[in-house]
Amino acid sequence: MITAKNPILPGFHPDPSICRVGEDFYLVNSTFSYFPGVPVYHSKDLAHWEQIGNVLERDSQVPLTGFGISRGIFAPTIRHHQGKFYMITTNVSSGGNFIVTADRPEGPWSEPYYLGEDAPGIDPSLFFDTDGTCYYIGQREKPVGCRYYGDTEIWIRKLNTDTMRMEGETAVVLDGFQKNAVWSEGPHLYHIGDYYYILHAESGTAFHHCVVAARSKNVFGPYEYCPCNPILTHRHLGAAFPVTCVGHADLVDDVHGNWYMIMLACRPQEGHTLLGRETFLAKVEWEDGWPVVNPGVGHLEETVELPLEEKCAGNILGAADMRHTFGEKTLPPCFLSLKNDRDQVLSLTECPGALRLFMRESSLKNLTPPAYLGVRWLHKAFEAESLFTARFGGEDDCAGMALVQSEQAHIRVEYFQKDQKRGLRVIRCAAGEDVCVVQKDDVGGQAVALKLAVRGLAADVWAAVAQTAKEKPLSLDDVRGSWQLLAKGIDLTHMSTESAGGFVGCTAGMYASGNGKDAGGYADFAEFSYHACGGNEGWG
Repeated sequence: MITAKNPILPGFHPDPSICRVGEDFYLVNSTFSYFPGVPVYHSKDLAHWEQIGNVLERDSQVPLTGFGISRGIFAPTIRHHQGKFYMITTNVSSGGNFIVTADRPEGPWSEPYYLGEDAPGIDPSLFFDTDGTCYYIGQREKPVGCRYYGDTEIWIRKLNTDTMRMEGETAVVLDGFQKNAVWSEGPHLYHIGDYYYILHAESGTAFHHCVVAARSKNVFGPYEYCPCNPILTHRHLGAAFPVTCVGHADLVDDVHGNWYMIMLACRPQEGHTLLGRETFLAKVEWEDGWPVVNPGVGHLEETVELPLEEKCAGNILGAADMRHTFGEKTLPPCFLSLKNDRDQVLSLTECPGALRLFMRESSLKNLTPPAYLGVRWLHKAFEAESLFTARFGGEDDCAGMALVQSEQAHIRVEYFQKDQKRGLRVIRCAAGEDVCVVQKDDVGGQAVALKLAVRGLAADVWAAVAQTAKEKPLSLDDVRGSWQLLAKGIDLTHMSTESAGGFVGCTAGMYASGNGKDAGGYADFAEFSYHACGGNEGWG
Protein backbone atom coordinates (compact mmCIF):
# COMPACT_ATOMS: atom_id res chain seq x y z
CA MET A 1 0.00 0.00 0.00
CA ILE A 2 1.02 3.58 -0.60
CA THR A 3 -0.51 6.83 0.65
CA ALA A 4 -1.14 9.66 -1.79
CA LYS A 5 -1.58 13.12 -0.31
CA ASN A 6 -4.11 15.51 -1.80
CA PRO A 7 -3.65 17.57 -3.79
CA ILE A 8 -1.43 15.24 -5.79
CA LEU A 9 -0.39 18.24 -7.94
CA PRO A 10 -0.47 21.33 -5.71
CA GLY A 11 -0.65 24.85 -7.03
CA PHE A 12 -1.73 26.01 -10.48
CA HIS A 13 -2.70 22.64 -12.05
CA PRO A 14 -6.29 22.98 -13.32
CA ASP A 15 -8.39 20.86 -15.69
CA PRO A 16 -6.46 17.61 -15.25
CA SER A 17 -6.60 14.74 -17.73
CA ILE A 18 -4.93 11.35 -17.29
CA CYS A 19 -4.17 8.19 -19.23
CA ARG A 20 -2.38 4.94 -18.40
CA VAL A 21 0.07 3.07 -20.63
CA GLY A 22 0.99 -0.23 -18.98
CA GLU A 23 2.12 0.62 -15.47
CA ASP A 24 2.79 4.28 -16.31
CA PHE A 25 0.37 7.16 -15.72
CA TYR A 26 0.55 10.45 -17.64
CA LEU A 27 -1.26 13.64 -16.67
CA VAL A 28 -1.67 17.07 -18.28
CA ASN A 29 -3.16 20.42 -17.19
CA SER A 30 -4.31 23.74 -18.63
CA THR A 31 -1.80 26.60 -18.86
CA PHE A 32 -3.83 29.44 -20.44
CA SER A 33 -1.36 32.15 -21.58
CA TYR A 34 1.71 30.72 -19.88
CA PHE A 35 4.48 29.28 -22.03
CA PRO A 36 5.46 26.53 -22.60
CA GLY A 37 1.97 25.10 -22.59
CA VAL A 38 0.45 21.94 -21.10
CA PRO A 39 2.87 20.27 -18.67
CA VAL A 40 3.26 16.50 -18.87
CA TYR A 41 3.60 14.62 -15.57
CA HIS A 42 4.56 10.98 -15.12
CA SER A 43 3.91 8.60 -12.23
CA LYS A 44 4.02 4.90 -11.56
CA ASP A 45 2.07 4.98 -8.30
CA LEU A 46 -0.41 7.93 -8.62
CA ALA A 47 1.14 9.51 -5.52
CA HIS A 48 4.50 10.81 -6.77
CA TRP A 49 4.67 12.87 -9.94
CA GLU A 50 7.57 14.10 -12.04
CA GLN A 51 7.29 16.69 -14.79
CA ILE A 52 8.89 15.14 -17.85
CA GLY A 53 8.21 17.94 -20.32
CA ASN A 54 5.68 20.29 -21.87
CA VAL A 55 3.49 19.54 -24.87
CA LEU A 56 3.46 23.01 -26.42
CA GLU A 57 7.05 24.24 -26.32
CA ARG A 58 7.32 26.00 -29.69
CA ASP A 59 5.73 29.32 -30.65
CA SER A 60 4.34 27.71 -33.80
CA GLN A 61 2.27 25.31 -31.68
CA VAL A 62 0.62 27.86 -29.42
CA PRO A 63 0.21 31.53 -30.49
CA LEU A 64 -0.53 33.52 -27.34
CA THR A 65 0.80 37.06 -27.81
CA GLY A 66 -1.70 39.87 -27.37
CA PHE A 67 -4.11 38.00 -25.11
CA GLY A 68 -4.83 38.12 -21.39
CA ILE A 69 -3.35 35.67 -18.95
CA SER A 70 -6.59 33.67 -18.59
CA ARG A 71 -7.02 33.18 -22.34
CA GLY A 72 -4.97 30.75 -24.41
CA ILE A 73 -5.00 27.02 -23.64
CA PHE A 74 -8.13 25.54 -22.03
CA ALA A 75 -8.71 21.99 -20.75
CA PRO A 76 -6.36 19.56 -22.53
CA THR A 77 -7.02 15.82 -22.78
CA ILE A 78 -4.27 13.20 -23.12
CA ARG A 79 -4.91 9.79 -24.64
CA HIS A 80 -2.81 6.91 -26.00
CA HIS A 81 -3.62 4.54 -28.85
CA GLN A 82 -1.45 2.00 -30.68
CA GLY A 83 1.87 3.48 -29.63
CA LYS A 84 0.98 7.13 -30.19
CA PHE A 85 0.06 9.85 -27.69
CA TYR A 86 -2.65 12.37 -28.53
CA MET A 87 -3.26 15.69 -26.80
CA ILE A 88 -6.33 17.67 -27.79
CA THR A 89 -7.18 21.11 -26.44
CA THR A 90 -8.55 24.56 -27.27
CA ASN A 91 -6.60 27.73 -27.89
CA VAL A 92 -9.49 30.11 -27.24
CA SER A 93 -7.38 33.04 -28.44
CA SER A 94 -6.17 31.68 -31.77
CA GLY A 95 -7.24 28.73 -33.88
CA GLY A 96 -9.74 26.95 -31.64
CA ASN A 97 -9.60 23.19 -31.13
CA PHE A 98 -6.53 21.27 -32.24
CA ILE A 99 -4.64 18.00 -31.81
CA VAL A 100 -0.93 17.32 -31.43
CA THR A 101 0.69 13.87 -31.38
CA ALA A 102 3.91 12.31 -30.13
CA ASP A 103 5.62 8.94 -29.99
CA ARG A 104 6.83 9.68 -26.46
CA PRO A 105 4.97 11.67 -23.80
CA GLU A 106 8.00 13.86 -23.12
CA GLY A 107 7.94 14.87 -26.78
CA PRO A 108 8.70 16.26 -29.19
CA TRP A 109 5.05 16.83 -30.05
CA SER A 110 3.84 17.59 -33.56
CA GLU A 111 2.63 20.84 -35.02
CA PRO A 112 -1.11 21.40 -34.42
CA TYR A 113 -3.82 19.78 -36.49
CA TYR A 114 -6.58 22.41 -36.33
CA LEU A 115 -10.11 21.01 -36.55
CA GLY A 116 -11.63 24.30 -37.70
CA GLU A 117 -15.33 24.88 -38.12
CA ASP A 118 -16.05 21.18 -37.74
CA ALA A 119 -15.22 21.45 -34.04
CA PRO A 120 -16.88 24.47 -32.43
CA GLY A 121 -16.83 25.00 -28.69
CA ILE A 122 -14.26 24.12 -26.06
CA ASP A 123 -13.10 21.25 -23.81
CA PRO A 124 -12.51 18.63 -26.51
CA SER A 125 -11.68 15.02 -25.66
CA LEU A 126 -10.85 11.89 -27.65
CA PHE A 127 -11.98 8.31 -27.14
CA PHE A 128 -10.63 5.25 -28.95
CA ASP A 129 -13.09 2.36 -28.98
CA THR A 130 -12.12 -1.31 -28.96
CA ASP A 131 -12.40 -1.50 -32.76
CA GLY A 132 -9.98 1.42 -33.15
CA THR A 133 -12.62 4.01 -34.06
CA CYS A 134 -11.83 7.45 -32.66
CA TYR A 135 -14.59 9.71 -31.39
CA TYR A 136 -14.43 13.40 -30.63
CA ILE A 137 -16.54 14.63 -27.73
CA GLY A 138 -16.80 18.27 -26.78
CA GLN A 139 -18.88 21.12 -25.44
CA ARG A 140 -20.48 23.96 -27.36
CA GLU A 141 -23.10 26.60 -26.82
CA LYS A 142 -26.41 25.47 -28.24
CA PRO A 143 -26.50 26.71 -31.84
CA VAL A 144 -30.31 26.81 -31.78
CA GLY A 145 -32.55 27.53 -28.82
CA CYS A 146 -29.88 28.88 -26.48
CA ARG A 147 -31.92 30.24 -23.58
CA TYR A 148 -29.25 31.89 -21.40
CA TYR A 149 -25.54 32.43 -20.98
CA GLY A 150 -24.00 29.03 -20.23
CA ASP A 151 -26.73 27.02 -21.95
CA THR A 152 -24.44 24.42 -23.51
CA GLU A 153 -24.56 20.91 -24.94
CA ILE A 154 -22.28 17.88 -25.23
CA TRP A 155 -21.79 16.41 -28.70
CA ILE A 156 -19.99 13.47 -30.34
CA ARG A 157 -18.65 12.84 -33.82
CA LYS A 158 -16.22 10.39 -35.42
CA LEU A 159 -12.68 11.61 -36.05
CA ASN A 160 -10.38 10.13 -38.68
CA THR A 161 -6.94 10.26 -37.06
CA ASP A 162 -5.21 9.64 -40.39
CA THR A 163 -6.64 12.78 -41.96
CA MET A 164 -7.48 14.60 -38.71
CA ARG A 165 -10.91 15.35 -40.13
CA MET A 166 -14.40 14.81 -38.70
CA GLU A 167 -16.59 12.20 -40.39
CA GLY A 168 -20.26 11.33 -40.29
CA GLU A 169 -23.10 13.02 -38.47
CA THR A 170 -22.92 14.96 -35.23
CA ALA A 171 -24.83 13.50 -32.29
CA VAL A 172 -25.90 15.92 -29.55
CA VAL A 173 -26.06 13.65 -26.51
CA LEU A 174 -26.44 15.70 -23.31
CA ASP A 175 -27.17 19.24 -22.15
CA GLY A 176 -26.87 19.01 -18.36
CA PHE A 177 -28.30 17.00 -15.52
CA GLN A 178 -29.82 19.84 -13.53
CA LYS A 179 -32.81 21.85 -14.65
CA ASN A 180 -31.56 24.95 -16.44
CA ALA A 181 -28.01 23.62 -16.12
CA VAL A 182 -25.16 26.02 -16.84
CA TRP A 183 -21.79 25.19 -18.35
CA SER A 184 -22.11 21.49 -19.08
CA GLU A 185 -18.48 21.09 -20.11
CA GLY A 186 -15.25 19.13 -19.78
CA PRO A 187 -16.71 15.87 -21.16
CA HIS A 188 -14.79 12.59 -21.34
CA LEU A 189 -16.06 9.41 -23.02
CA TYR A 190 -15.28 5.82 -21.94
CA HIS A 191 -16.34 2.26 -22.83
CA ILE A 192 -16.46 0.19 -19.64
CA GLY A 193 -18.18 -3.15 -19.60
CA ASP A 194 -21.50 -3.02 -21.44
CA TYR A 195 -21.83 0.75 -21.37
CA TYR A 196 -20.42 3.91 -22.84
CA TYR A 197 -20.01 6.50 -20.09
CA ILE A 198 -19.75 10.26 -20.26
CA LEU A 199 -18.29 12.19 -17.37
CA HIS A 200 -18.68 15.95 -17.48
CA ALA A 201 -18.60 19.03 -15.29
CA GLU A 202 -21.50 21.34 -14.61
CA SER A 203 -22.39 24.65 -12.89
CA GLY A 204 -19.17 26.50 -13.69
CA THR A 205 -15.70 26.08 -12.27
CA ALA A 206 -16.25 28.00 -9.02
CA PHE A 207 -18.10 27.11 -5.80
CA HIS A 208 -21.01 25.25 -7.46
CA HIS A 209 -18.77 23.08 -9.62
CA CYS A 210 -19.69 19.38 -9.81
CA VAL A 211 -19.15 16.11 -11.67
CA VAL A 212 -22.03 14.23 -13.32
CA ALA A 213 -22.15 10.87 -15.10
CA ALA A 214 -24.30 9.41 -17.88
CA ARG A 215 -24.34 6.10 -19.75
CA SER A 216 -25.67 4.40 -22.86
CA LYS A 217 -25.21 1.07 -24.66
CA ASN A 218 -24.71 3.01 -27.90
CA VAL A 219 -21.89 5.51 -28.31
CA PHE A 220 -24.29 8.02 -29.92
CA GLY A 221 -26.92 7.53 -27.23
CA PRO A 222 -29.50 8.02 -25.97
CA TYR A 223 -27.73 8.58 -22.65
CA GLU A 224 -29.33 8.39 -19.23
CA TYR A 225 -27.98 10.44 -16.35
CA CYS A 226 -26.95 8.70 -13.14
CA PRO A 227 -29.80 8.94 -10.59
CA CYS A 228 -27.20 9.84 -7.93
CA ASN A 229 -25.88 12.88 -9.80
CA PRO A 230 -23.88 14.84 -9.07
CA ILE A 231 -21.55 11.96 -8.30
CA LEU A 232 -19.07 14.42 -6.79
CA THR A 233 -19.33 18.00 -5.52
CA HIS A 234 -18.39 19.99 -2.42
CA ARG A 235 -20.95 22.76 -2.79
CA HIS A 236 -23.22 21.17 -0.17
CA LEU A 237 -20.37 21.28 2.38
CA GLY A 238 -20.38 25.07 2.62
CA ALA A 239 -17.84 27.77 1.88
CA ALA A 240 -15.89 27.07 5.07
CA PHE A 241 -14.96 23.52 4.02
CA PRO A 242 -11.20 23.46 3.32
CA VAL A 243 -11.59 22.19 -0.26
CA THR A 244 -14.05 23.80 -2.69
CA CYS A 245 -14.88 24.10 -6.41
CA VAL A 246 -14.57 20.35 -7.08
CA GLY A 247 -15.16 19.27 -10.67
CA HIS A 248 -13.75 18.67 -14.16
CA ALA A 249 -12.83 15.01 -13.66
CA ASP A 250 -11.21 12.18 -15.62
CA LEU A 251 -11.20 8.42 -14.92
CA VAL A 252 -8.32 5.94 -14.99
CA ASP A 253 -7.77 2.35 -13.90
CA ASP A 254 -4.61 0.60 -12.72
CA VAL A 255 -3.15 -2.71 -13.84
CA HIS A 256 -5.08 -4.46 -11.04
CA GLY A 257 -8.49 -3.23 -12.23
CA ASN A 258 -8.96 -0.58 -9.54
CA TRP A 259 -10.50 2.72 -10.64
CA TYR A 260 -9.63 6.28 -9.72
CA MET A 261 -10.75 9.79 -10.54
CA ILE A 262 -8.68 12.93 -10.82
CA MET A 263 -10.29 16.34 -10.68
CA LEU A 264 -9.62 19.99 -9.94
CA ALA A 265 -10.41 21.66 -6.63
CA CYS A 266 -9.34 24.72 -4.63
CA ARG A 267 -7.96 25.27 -1.12
CA PRO A 268 -9.03 28.83 -0.19
CA GLN A 269 -7.52 30.62 2.77
CA GLU A 270 -10.06 32.74 4.64
CA GLY A 271 -12.11 32.87 1.46
CA HIS A 272 -9.19 33.72 -0.83
CA THR A 273 -7.58 31.31 -3.31
CA LEU A 274 -4.00 32.14 -4.31
CA LEU A 275 -2.79 28.70 -5.37
CA GLY A 276 -5.44 28.40 -8.06
CA ARG A 277 -7.17 25.19 -9.05
CA GLU A 278 -5.16 22.12 -8.07
CA THR A 279 -5.28 18.42 -9.03
CA PHE A 280 -6.80 15.93 -6.58
CA LEU A 281 -7.28 12.15 -6.53
CA ALA A 282 -10.11 9.89 -5.32
CA LYS A 283 -11.01 6.22 -5.40
CA VAL A 284 -13.90 5.00 -7.53
CA GLU A 285 -15.98 1.86 -7.14
CA TRP A 286 -18.78 0.64 -9.39
CA GLU A 287 -22.28 -0.07 -8.07
CA ASP A 288 -25.19 -1.04 -10.32
CA GLY A 289 -23.11 0.04 -13.29
CA TRP A 290 -22.44 3.55 -11.95
CA PRO A 291 -19.23 5.12 -10.58
CA VAL A 292 -19.26 5.91 -6.86
CA VAL A 293 -16.57 8.33 -5.65
CA ASN A 294 -15.02 7.61 -2.24
CA PRO A 295 -17.81 5.25 -1.12
CA GLY A 296 -18.99 5.85 2.43
CA VAL A 297 -17.36 9.29 2.45
CA GLY A 298 -18.77 11.17 -0.53
CA HIS A 299 -16.18 13.91 -0.68
CA LEU A 300 -12.44 14.28 -1.26
CA GLU A 301 -10.08 13.20 1.48
CA GLU A 302 -6.69 14.55 2.48
CA THR A 303 -5.03 11.16 1.96
CA VAL A 304 -5.81 8.26 -0.37
CA GLU A 305 -4.63 4.73 0.38
CA LEU A 306 -3.62 3.02 -2.86
CA PRO A 307 -3.01 -0.71 -3.41
CA LEU A 308 0.13 0.07 -5.41
CA GLU A 309 3.84 -0.24 -4.82
CA GLU A 310 5.63 3.02 -4.09
CA LYS A 311 7.79 3.96 -7.07
CA CYS A 312 9.20 7.43 -6.67
CA ALA A 313 10.57 9.20 -9.73
CA GLY A 314 13.37 11.76 -9.62
CA ASN A 315 12.25 15.39 -9.39
CA ILE A 316 9.03 15.00 -7.44
CA LEU A 317 6.55 17.83 -7.81
CA GLY A 318 5.95 19.58 -4.53
CA ALA A 319 9.43 18.96 -3.14
CA ALA A 320 10.23 21.50 -0.47
CA ASP A 321 13.39 22.88 -2.11
CA MET A 322 14.35 23.91 -5.62
CA ARG A 323 17.56 25.78 -6.36
CA HIS A 324 18.63 26.53 -9.91
CA THR A 325 21.71 28.08 -11.42
CA PHE A 326 21.62 28.87 -15.11
CA GLY A 327 24.60 26.95 -16.42
CA GLU A 328 22.71 24.97 -19.06
CA LYS A 329 21.36 26.12 -22.41
CA THR A 330 17.90 24.78 -21.61
CA LEU A 331 15.52 25.51 -18.77
CA PRO A 332 13.90 22.92 -16.50
CA PRO A 333 10.32 22.26 -17.65
CA CYS A 334 8.82 23.84 -14.50
CA PHE A 335 9.85 27.38 -15.53
CA LEU A 336 7.10 29.46 -17.13
CA SER A 337 7.11 32.69 -19.10
CA LEU A 338 4.13 34.68 -20.35
CA LYS A 339 2.92 34.66 -23.94
CA ASN A 340 5.25 33.86 -26.85
CA ASP A 341 8.56 35.15 -28.20
CA ARG A 342 10.52 33.93 -25.19
CA ASP A 343 13.78 34.36 -27.15
CA GLN A 344 13.06 38.08 -27.46
CA VAL A 345 12.90 38.69 -23.72
CA LEU A 346 15.40 36.20 -22.27
CA SER A 347 18.63 34.42 -23.13
CA LEU A 348 20.68 31.60 -21.63
CA THR A 349 23.69 32.27 -23.88
CA GLU A 350 24.31 36.03 -23.76
CA CYS A 351 25.93 35.73 -20.33
CA PRO A 352 27.38 32.25 -19.64
CA GLY A 353 26.14 30.87 -16.35
CA ALA A 354 23.30 33.35 -16.05
CA LEU A 355 19.78 34.00 -17.27
CA ARG A 356 19.62 37.35 -19.05
CA LEU A 357 16.32 39.21 -19.03
CA PHE A 358 16.13 42.12 -21.45
CA MET A 359 14.55 45.39 -20.37
CA ARG A 360 12.18 45.71 -23.32
CA GLU A 361 9.18 47.97 -23.75
CA SER A 362 6.72 45.49 -22.31
CA SER A 363 5.89 45.20 -18.62
CA LEU A 364 3.77 42.81 -16.58
CA LYS A 365 0.80 45.11 -17.18
CA ASN A 366 0.90 44.66 -20.96
CA LEU A 367 -0.59 41.98 -23.21
CA THR A 368 2.69 41.71 -25.11
CA PRO A 369 5.28 39.27 -23.70
CA PRO A 370 7.05 40.65 -20.61
CA ALA A 371 10.54 39.60 -19.53
CA TYR A 372 9.32 37.30 -16.79
CA LEU A 373 10.30 33.76 -15.84
CA GLY A 374 8.75 32.05 -12.84
CA VAL A 375 7.41 28.93 -11.19
CA ARG A 376 4.04 27.94 -9.80
CA TRP A 377 3.28 28.53 -6.13
CA LEU A 378 3.12 25.02 -4.70
CA HIS A 379 2.63 25.88 -1.04
CA LYS A 380 0.72 28.31 1.14
CA ALA A 381 4.00 29.38 2.77
CA PHE A 382 7.22 29.60 0.80
CA GLU A 383 10.25 31.76 0.03
CA ALA A 384 11.52 32.60 -3.45
CA GLU A 385 14.95 34.15 -3.89
CA SER A 386 17.05 35.42 -6.76
CA LEU A 387 20.46 37.04 -7.29
CA PHE A 388 21.23 39.30 -10.22
CA THR A 389 23.28 42.18 -11.61
CA ALA A 390 21.77 44.90 -13.78
CA ARG A 391 22.94 47.11 -16.61
CA PHE A 392 20.55 50.00 -17.06
CA GLY A 393 20.13 51.63 -20.47
CA GLY A 394 17.47 54.20 -19.62
CA GLU A 395 15.68 55.97 -16.78
CA ASP A 396 12.67 53.69 -17.00
CA ASP A 397 14.57 50.40 -16.74
CA CYS A 398 14.08 48.05 -13.82
CA ALA A 399 14.78 44.48 -12.79
CA GLY A 400 13.84 42.29 -9.86
CA MET A 401 11.18 39.79 -8.86
CA ALA A 402 7.41 39.51 -8.99
CA LEU A 403 4.45 37.63 -7.58
CA VAL A 404 1.97 37.31 -10.43
CA GLN A 405 -1.72 36.50 -10.74
CA SER A 406 -2.43 38.58 -13.84
CA GLU A 407 -1.66 41.78 -15.72
CA GLN A 408 -4.03 43.52 -13.33
CA ALA A 409 -3.03 41.87 -10.05
CA HIS A 410 0.57 41.33 -8.97
CA ILE A 411 3.46 42.47 -6.79
CA ARG A 412 6.65 43.86 -8.36
CA VAL A 413 9.95 44.33 -6.52
CA GLU A 414 12.10 46.54 -8.73
CA TYR A 415 15.75 47.57 -8.67
CA PHE A 416 16.03 50.81 -10.68
CA GLN A 417 18.35 53.70 -11.50
CA LYS A 418 17.49 57.38 -11.32
CA ASP A 419 19.84 60.35 -11.49
CA GLN A 420 22.76 57.88 -11.51
CA LYS A 421 21.64 56.43 -8.19
CA ARG A 422 20.25 52.94 -7.74
CA GLY A 423 17.16 52.25 -5.67
CA LEU A 424 14.60 49.62 -4.70
CA ARG A 425 10.82 49.85 -4.71
CA VAL A 426 7.89 47.53 -4.06
CA ILE A 427 4.78 48.03 -6.20
CA ARG A 428 1.38 46.51 -5.41
CA CYS A 429 -0.78 46.37 -8.54
CA ALA A 430 -4.48 45.83 -7.76
CA ALA A 431 -7.21 46.10 -10.41
CA GLY A 432 -4.56 47.53 -12.73
CA GLU A 433 -3.64 50.40 -10.42
CA ASP A 434 -0.07 50.67 -9.05
CA VAL A 435 0.57 51.70 -5.46
CA CYS A 436 4.14 52.08 -4.24
CA VAL A 437 4.43 50.25 -0.92
CA VAL A 438 7.99 51.40 -0.20
CA GLN A 439 10.84 53.04 -2.09
CA LYS A 440 14.51 53.53 -1.22
CA ASP A 441 16.30 55.79 -3.67
CA ASP A 442 19.97 55.19 -2.96
CA VAL A 443 20.89 51.64 -2.04
CA GLY A 444 24.04 51.43 -4.19
CA GLY A 445 25.62 48.13 -5.03
CA GLN A 446 26.08 46.14 -8.20
CA ALA A 447 24.66 42.75 -7.24
CA VAL A 448 21.18 42.45 -5.74
CA ALA A 449 19.56 39.55 -3.93
CA LEU A 450 15.82 39.56 -3.31
CA LYS A 451 13.65 37.31 -1.19
CA LEU A 452 9.87 37.13 -1.37
CA ALA A 453 8.49 35.38 1.71
CA VAL A 454 4.83 34.42 1.30
CA ARG A 455 2.91 33.43 4.42
CA GLY A 456 -0.70 32.73 3.62
CA LEU A 457 -2.32 35.95 2.46
CA ALA A 458 0.62 38.28 3.08
CA ALA A 459 4.20 38.67 1.84
CA ASP A 460 7.42 40.13 3.18
CA VAL A 461 10.17 41.45 0.92
CA TRP A 462 13.84 41.22 1.84
CA ALA A 463 16.84 42.61 -0.02
CA ALA A 464 20.62 42.42 0.13
CA VAL A 465 22.84 44.65 -1.98
CA ALA A 466 26.52 43.92 -2.51
CA GLN A 467 29.49 44.70 -4.71
CA THR A 468 30.37 41.95 -7.17
CA ALA A 469 33.30 39.80 -6.13
CA LYS A 470 36.18 39.76 -8.62
CA GLU A 471 37.66 36.46 -7.48
CA LYS A 472 34.44 34.43 -7.83
CA PRO A 473 30.80 34.94 -8.80
CA LEU A 474 28.47 35.78 -5.95
CA SER A 475 25.89 33.23 -4.87
CA LEU A 476 22.83 33.48 -2.66
CA ASP A 477 24.85 31.84 0.11
CA ASP A 478 27.19 34.86 0.11
CA VAL A 479 24.42 37.35 0.83
CA ARG A 480 22.00 35.48 3.06
CA GLY A 481 23.53 36.94 6.19
CA SER A 482 22.90 40.47 4.89
CA TRP A 483 19.14 40.41 4.38
CA GLN A 484 17.35 43.64 5.23
CA LEU A 485 13.57 43.86 5.48
CA LEU A 486 12.22 46.07 2.71
CA ALA A 487 8.46 45.61 3.22
CA LYS A 488 6.40 43.57 5.67
CA GLY A 489 2.89 42.11 5.56
CA ILE A 490 1.92 43.13 2.03
CA ASP A 491 -1.71 42.16 1.50
CA LEU A 492 -2.07 39.54 -1.25
CA THR A 493 -5.84 39.14 -1.26
CA HIS A 494 -6.12 41.25 -4.42
CA MET A 495 -4.30 38.38 -6.21
CA SER A 496 -6.85 35.75 -5.23
CA THR A 497 -9.22 34.25 -7.77
CA GLU A 498 -12.14 35.67 -5.79
CA SER A 499 -10.80 39.23 -6.16
CA ALA A 500 -8.91 39.20 -9.47
CA GLY A 501 -11.01 36.67 -11.37
CA GLY A 502 -9.59 34.52 -14.13
CA PHE A 503 -8.63 30.85 -14.20
CA VAL A 504 -4.97 30.87 -13.18
CA GLY A 505 -3.07 30.38 -9.95
CA CYS A 506 -0.15 32.53 -8.84
CA THR A 507 3.48 32.28 -9.91
CA ALA A 508 6.70 33.73 -8.49
CA GLY A 509 9.69 34.68 -10.56
CA MET A 510 12.30 37.00 -12.05
CA TYR A 511 11.38 40.14 -13.94
CA ALA A 512 12.81 43.01 -16.00
CA SER A 513 11.27 45.84 -17.99
CA GLY A 514 12.03 49.05 -19.83
CA ASN A 515 8.50 50.26 -19.02
CA GLY A 516 7.64 51.45 -22.49
CA LYS A 517 11.16 51.92 -23.84
CA ASP A 518 13.94 49.67 -25.11
CA ALA A 519 17.18 51.41 -24.20
CA GLY A 520 19.33 48.30 -24.24
CA GLY A 521 19.28 47.44 -20.54
CA TYR A 522 19.33 43.94 -19.14
CA ALA A 523 19.67 41.95 -15.93
CA ASP A 524 21.71 38.77 -15.46
CA PHE A 525 20.22 36.35 -12.94
CA ALA A 526 22.77 33.91 -11.55
CA GLU A 527 20.46 31.95 -9.29
CA PHE A 528 16.83 31.32 -8.39
CA SER A 529 15.46 29.29 -5.50
CA TYR A 530 12.05 28.21 -4.20
CA HIS A 531 11.82 26.90 -0.65
CA ALA A 532 8.67 25.66 1.09
CA CYS A 533 8.16 26.76 4.67
CA GLY A 534 6.40 23.98 6.51
CA GLY A 535 5.96 21.70 3.50
CA ASN A 536 2.66 21.29 1.65
CA GLU A 537 0.33 22.32 4.43
CA GLY A 538 -2.60 20.07 3.62
CA TRP A 539 -6.11 21.34 4.02
CA GLY A 540 -5.72 23.64 6.99
